[in-house]
Order: sequence, then C-alpha cells, then structure tokens
Amino acid sequence: MKLSNDFSGALRTFAYFMASGSHYMLEDVEYLDLYGAEPSVIEMVFAIFANVIELDNEGKVQNYTHAQKRATDYLRSYCDPSFKVIPPLEDWEMELYGPPGKRDRV
Repeated sequence: MKLSNDFSGALRTFAYFMASGSHYMLEDVEYLDLYGAEPSVIEMVFAIFANVIELDNEGKVQNYTHAQKRATDYLRSYCDPSFKVIPPLEDWEMELYGPPGKRDRV
C-alpha cells in the first residue's frame, strides 16, 4: 500500500516550511541553525509530526494543523525554555521508531 497523495502533500508542505524557516507557527523562533548543529531536535520535530498525524480509511489527512502544532510547539519549547507545551507531549507522540531494513522488499 502506498501513502496517499494527501499525506504526501501534507509531509512535503510541512518539510518545506520547516526547511525554509518560514513556518507560520514558528514566527520569531530562530531554528534554522539547528539543522546542522543539532539534527536530533529536527528529527524529533518530524517524529512528532508523523506520530500525531491521522489518516482516514481513504488516506485523507484528518488533523494536519494539530500535527503541525504539536511538532512546532516542541521546537518552540526547545528554543525558548520558558514556552510550555500544553498539554505536555506524551511519550507516544515522541516515540522514535527505527528505519526499515536496508533492502527493499520488492
């Protein structure tokens, strides 16, 4: 099963605005230098986004704004320790899963 075009568009758009430093939920947050200096922070942002996003049975994204908010709130709290993520992130939101094997199954 392939991921849906809807999800592909959601991921691509989120990645673009994160990588360009122009995500509207991160105005006034200087985070671009983290890409080279602290990649694990960016890894966590994308893990949270991927763990939180939900698709319906047809692959349509159900909570794009919420998934972005949880991910960007994490990054904001990392850059500004006085910012509190509400409600606090849960363990399942921050779970880091391993990659698939090095060989494709096709």
